[in-house]
Amino acid sequence: MFGMRLVAAGVPEPTSASFMSTLWSWLTSLPLWLWVVIGAIALFGAFQAYYWIGHVLGTRLYASRLGRKIGQPNILRVEKVVEKWGALAVYACFWVPGLRHTLPWVAGVLRISYPWYVVASALGCLTWVPVTSFGLYTVIWGWLKLAAQSPILAGTVAVVVIAAIIGFARWRRRRTARREADQLASA
Repeated sequence: MFGMRLVAAGVPEPTSASFMSTLWSWLTSLPLWLWVVIGAIALFGAFQAYYWIGHVLGTRLYASRLGRKIGQPNILRVEKVVEKWGALAVYACFWVPGLRHTLPWVAGVLRISYPWYVVASALGCLTWVPVTSFGLYTVIWGWLKLAAQSPILAGTVAVVVIAAIIGFARWRRRRTARREADQLASA
């Protein structure tokens, strides 16, 4: 009987806090500014990895699955931007959603100055991450406050925003398809 108690002593009680709930509690208690710092560091690391993968693979990256997905015309357009603006294009790409994760690869393939790339990507992380984090935080909490006061109005706002996003995406697809059709017709 004494041996049974030792075995049972190592098994946590089902109603007690588990490791994951304790970890989640700790993670959710971190201040927002610390999450912003962690996010900026993670994005900076991703940008360095993007650059060096592009640098090592070179133009073979364009023939890869990722390169085919991005598309040769898009890659050539990004190349022109990088060749013209250099590190300034790296900073500016943070503010353009599709370009943010395309341009660093191309910058690595084109082998732009790495010290300038590091400076531009660090400045981009230091400005874009806080603005986006606090902006999204403000929008989310503003919507939740609206939902607490008027759920119907909050639902209406959500439907309008979703409809606007869908409409914008469709408009962009049609515009791109029209542009591609015009290019094929002129070729």
